[in-house]
Amino acid sequence: MFLIGLETDIPYLRRNLRKASIIAYGGMAVCSIFGLAASFFIIHILKLTANTVALANVIMIILANTASPVVIRLAAELKFSTSDTGRLAICSSLVNEITCVVWLCLIVTFMSWKMFGRAILFSLLALGLVILNRYLAAWCNQRNRNQKYVTNTEMLSILFLVIALSFLTEEYGFNSTIACFFLGLLFPREGKTSRTLLIKLAYSVYNFILPIYFGYIGFQFNITYLNSYRNVIAVVLMIILSMGGKIIGTLATCHYLNVPTIDGIVLSFLLNLKGHAELLVVGVLRKSILKSWWDQNIHNLVVMVVVLNTIISGPAVAYMLRKNGKYFAQKHTSLEFLEPESELRMLACVYGSRHITGKVGLIFALSGSPESPTTAYLTHLVELPKKRRKKKLMYHQLQDGDQFSDEEEYGGNEVVEINEAVDTLTMENKFMIHQSKVVSSFPRMYEDVCDGIEDLRVSIVFLTFHKHQRLDRKLEPGKEGIRVTNQKLLRHAPCSVGIFVDRGQTGFHLPTSESVQNVATLFFGGPDDREALACSKRIASHPHINFSLIRFIQESPSDHKEFVENTSHSNSEVLMEMSNRDMEAEIDRAFLEDFYNRYVASGQVGYEDRYVNDRTQTLEALRGTGERFSLLIVGKGGRGHSPITEGLSDWEECPELGIVGDLLASSEFNINCSVLVIQQHQRSETDLTDD
Repeated sequence: MFLIGLETDIPYLRRNLRKASIIAYGGMAVCSIFGLAASFFIIHILKLTANTVALANVIMIILANTASPVVIRLAAELKFSTSDTGRLAICSSLVNEITCVVWLCLIVTFMSWKMFGRAILFSLLALGLVILNRYLAAWCNQRNRNQKYVTNTEMLSILFLVIALSFLTEEYGFNSTIACFFLGLLFPREGKTSRTLLIKLAYSVYNFILPIYFGYIGFQFNITYLNSYRNVIAVVLMIILSMGGKIIGTLATCHYLNVPTIDGIVLSFLLNLKGHAELLVVGVLRKSILKSWWDQNIHNLVVMVVVLNTIISGPAVAYMLRKNGKYFAQKHTSLEFLEPESELRMLACVYGSRHITGKVGLIFALSGSPESPTTAYLTHLVELPKKRRKKKLMYHQLQDGDQFSDEEEYGGNEVVEINEAVDTLTMENKFMIHQSKVVSSFPRMYEDVCDGIEDLRVSIVFLTFHKHQRLDRKLEPGKEGIRVTNQKLLRHAPCSVGIFVDRGQTGFHLPTSESVQNVATLFFGGPDDREALACSKRIASHPHINFSLIRFIQESPSDHKEFVENTSHSNSEVLMEMSNRDMEAEIDRAFLEDFYNRYVASGQVGYEDRYVNDRTQTLEALRGTGERFSLLIVGKGGRGHSPITEGLSDWEECPELGIVGDLLASSEFNINCSVLVIQQHQRSETDLTDD
């Protein structure tokens, strides 16, 4: 439970606590009603006279509870834990389980007033440990500044405190689930300490502890208990009441919240998963309030219900997800159609420490408004060494020491420098960036990035330009593999793509109160420019950014008419082009009007119209614009034929940046600002073919 608390997406839980609570309590309410009815039947059959109220509450808890570790693990295995449905199920299961454990603790506490004083004492101890952990985490982060992780001794010291509190709590008759969960939930997320705990605990818990524990549950499954017709009826009745209550309650609340029916069905089966909490209930009760009559038959009944409920619900969820794979797959929604108040999930890719400052600054710029939630991921892309590309090597073929190497070691000092830079910036600004690493050869690296985009369900990925700026302000080409990877991702990425041209010290930096950044979006028209402007909506909301929209407009309509007439297309092609251009122009007009009314009219951003006739005037306007801002945002292309950009491609060096982006990024253009070129995701299925 400490690990679950540590992994909990707190911003999402905070935003959706009401919805998750309504869904959780809806299923719990119906199950509790069914459990109360079943308890009268069980009390009558067993002819009990003492502790009947406690028994009724226990049956209600067993039917109403959801095992959040099982839900989390199943969602991760089925690869939909990052979807809205998966995250809502996880949050609802957490609310459900914590409520049931609190319910159980209250039963145990109020059965003996002596336990009431102990409950207050252990609550104060847990609160003290939460405060102590914050200081310990900060101290460990400071002590290991040049390391990727904290030492094993420091990690074990923190875990020792958690385990000690857990043992004390259990020893005095309480359940330690709540304390451990809140210790993890309130543990500081910034820095190396949290990252070390997540990696070390996740591997051991998910690969050893949970499988062993579920195996232990399976060993308690006594199939001979079903030899009796009466026992079979009792088990079937309990399962029907449990599953029926969850399905009815969850579907009713989903209908109230306008959640789609298919999502409601999946949620109802996910919330039917049982696990360790029910066995903890059994363990507590056998030693305490109901031990006088809690015999092996009742124990077998509870274990049967737990195991069979999970056996039925798990495959049912997997079947529904596979049958409705397209529905639950990533929704390829471009930023243009994403509401500013909805969550933005973004992925930034870096190859070295020199790319960190600009990329992290860009992430913070997009995360400036509390009304626009964001989830940021940063992936370190590392080229797989040539000696390791041959996957199946015999032991004698490995170089000295290579047999002890591990993927964790790839990247060298760059890994430590990247983690240190990100940790420092996130701790100073109290913002969470999830870090990961991809080790692959350049020809296949784009596939790994695309897989990560699908798994994380991001809306936009920011790539690094293959050139970097020297001290003399000239751009020096880097590895050709970086450029090839960018080109492949522009073709195959299942989301919008941004290529960031970092100008170093003279370019874009982290926006702060001491370093206010000036940012502008250049709008020529077309889907990519609309995507760039949609991305800029988030940046414009940052309090330490002065944002301006610069719209390039053709000055003379007659020039446009002459340009169309002079094209060498056939009449049908000209008419089709004019029709498409008119349609795009209407979409541009509506999009700009909405942006103007929301941001410009309120004085939040600046707005300029630049009237130009030809490429010469466009070049002059672009050169003058580059000196005023630290970041220019522009769409890659998709503008069609236009006289104000016609001929600019004659000097094009990097087609992946588009006509305008290539000009702004060229050394000959001699501007000091960084450039972000954005391509809108096209809603078409593109297979990952081998280029």
